[in-house]
Amino acid sequence: MRRVAIIGAGSIVFCKTLMLDIMATPELEDTEFVLMAPSTGKTSQVKAFADKVIEKNGLKSRVLVTTDRREALAGASYVITSFQVGGVSAFELDYKIPMKYGVDQCIGDTLGPGGVFRALRSIPVILDVARDMEELCPNATLLNYVNPMAMICWALGETNIQYVGLCHGVQTTLDLIAGYTGVPKEEIDYVSAGINHMGWFTKLSHKGEDLYPALRDKFEQPEFYVNEKVRGEVFRHFGYFMTESTGHLSEYVPWFRKNQKALDLYCDEPSFGGESGAYYTWCAYVADKYKDQDILADESYDLPPRSVEYCAYIIEALETGKTFKFSGNLRNNGMISNLPADCCAEGAVFADRTGIHRTVIGEIPPQCAALNMTNINVQRLAVLAAKSGDPETVVQAIALDPLTSSVLTLKEIRDMVTEMLAAQQQWLPQFAGRLPRPTPTIETPAGLARAEVPIDPALAVFSRFGELAK
Repeated sequence: MRRVAIIGAGSIVFCKTLMLDIMATPELEDTEFVLMAPSTGKTSQVKAFADKVIEKNGLKSRVLVTTDRREALAGASYVITSFQVGGVSAFELDYKIPMKYGVDQCIGDTLGPGGVFRALRSIPVILDVARDMEELCPNATLLNYVNPMAMICWALGETNIQYVGLCHGVQTTLDLIAGYTGVPKEEIDYVSAGINHMGWFTKLSHKGEDLYPALRDKFEQPEFYVNEKVRGEVFRHFGYFMTESTGHLSEYVPWFRKNQKALDLYCDEPSFGGESGAYYTWCAYVADKYKDQDILADESYDLPPRSVEYCAYIIEALETGKTFKFSGNLRNNGMISNLPADCCAEGAVFADRTGIHRTVIGEIPPQCAALNMTNINVQRLAVLAAKSGDPETVVQAIALDPLTSSVLTLKEIRDMVTEMLAAQQQWLPQFAGRLPRPTPTIETPAGLARAEVPIDPALAVFSRFGELAK
């Protein structure tokens, strides 16, 4: 019986989905699930539900619950991570403190102040999981769902475990492309490559015919464009369609959330279509509504077909050798040749009995790589800050963030980061109360006597031309 440890199993609905997917796979129905979370309040609900599904469907699976991570990992064949350090309380600070400074986030889990601080909280934990795996289950495969995906998997790429980061952005975007082009999703041939939440469909075709002309035509029509203004604008100006929707993508670039004019023009759809704080508001609502309820109490115990999530298909491939192709997040190592080797890249990955294998995609269009790099620069420093506990590196990471830098000065960014670090120190032990060094504004009053220093060459030339003009 294979052992699947789910770390962060208090994410009730998502945990249930992954477990049902695995149970619905005939070759995997004899799985032992170990649900781990800091408390058993939610995991006991999942276990009670899963036990009834197992009983009704005559399955060989069994479910255990623990609050001890090492107990869950001992002897595991597969480890699934889906935790959120600090929960809604930390998420509230990720959103509200930047908003006070004028940084307006819709989702806040991938880049920007929210994404960076989520990484600062989560990377030490994921590295602890990896170290435990090296000791307790060195041959296990880690399937990561924790965001920010690219930063988490960048950190995992520096460990010795086999891992892959999983997201459903490619699958759901293909549904959208199918709807726009009128071509069945399963008949679309494509190549998607880049970074998580900013992957590019470098090829789209149907039976050998390029689908891009039809897709471009649709996005010039207001009735189609209005559904995805931000993604549509990036598509129109950069030439390739991307894997993330308006609410997400508006945060990764500097053009759509930097002032009220931009927000009104491009982010005017409700909820995840661009609304300020949409994801935090939704998470807070769900947490409050269901905090004292068993949300699985009225769920059917019938075994449904597998969902669009990759997890069960990957485990099936690793167990049976039935090859499965999917979009995965791994250390780049040449997968995309014009992105850094050590970053986390997202592209076509294959799983079979011998493991998880990246494909060599080559170069992506230079403008796409350049836009990816604006995010990769932030990711690199955020990972370094999470591991080192250096508050100056946090300031520098967020100073390079495209959205934040379009709104705030360096002094304002430093003040914002200082406030966020102080407010979240209970979840950031690696910083041990350290804050960015103060950098007060240096006043330069009128009539100030300047120090005698060499003049800047450009100013010297300008001064000389001024003399000649006289």
